[in-house]
Amino acid sequence: MKLRLQLFEFEDLPWFPAVVRAGMMDYLRFMISALNTYQPIVPLLRDALRQTGQPPLLLELCAGAGGGTEGVLRSLRESGLPQAQVTLTDLYPQPAAWQLLAARTPGLFFEPTAVDALAVPAHLAGFRTVFSAFHHFPPLQAEALLADAVRQQVGIGVFEGAGKSWLEILLAWTVLPVAQLLITPFIRPFRLSRLLLTYMLPLIPLFTIWDGTVSILRMYPPEQLLALARRADPTGRFRWQAGKVRHTWGPQVTYLIGVPDTTA
Repeated sequence: MKLRLQLFEFEDLPWFPAVVRAGMMDYLRFMISALNTYQPIVPLLRDALRQTGQPPLLLELCAGAGGGTEGVLRSLRESGLPQAQVTLTDLYPQPAAWQLLAARTPGLFFEPTAVDALAVPAHLAGFRTVFSAFHHFPPLQAEALLADAVRQQVGIGVFEGAGKSWLEILLAWTVLPVAQLLITPFIRPFRLSRLLLTYMLPLIPLFTIWDGTVSILRMYPPEQLLALARRADPTGRFRWQAGKVRHTWGPQVTYLIGVPDTTA
């Protein structure tokens, strides 16, 4: 599917209730972690980190509740980068969820204050990653996010846990809502509000269906990701690659990776 529609997601809206946003982010984190959604990109990310010649420090932008991060970090540390670290950041921080991850995951840290991915503070260093969130940015902002990495000469990886297909939209309307109802009692940290807003007043499932559908429609396919990268890096200071990698059990991950070209 090459169609891209710039519709709105509720979680992007400043007035959207934080308690509902947190419930949606917790569900997303649980599912991405349980399904090991981003494991297929670990070799790509490991190679990109090595190409930079810098310490293996990751700065995750738009981290949400940190879905998949600890699995990716653990795999990096077990496959040749034992000193790998990641710092989670977000415009809407989720410290309760992040504290849980940091407590059980060596090398995982977080920035408790709000961080705008389009204006990353200078003291937050590292190879930038964006998991499941790049589609939130319309083209001009997406280009600006990439251009800032180019200006700062820091590598960047953009990863979306979907291949962008009508089948995935169908799953968002059928299978995933049922899964959400089944797994919600097991999501940690425990929140009574999450139970109430899932079963008594099902705002979390309803908004998740909408935002999940819009996420797929807003995703950039690989050719559009490369076009954004070329506009963000008109002088070719980075080496860029984009594509899709398939998980062993079927789903795909769409990616864009840029690394400073030391020979340029």
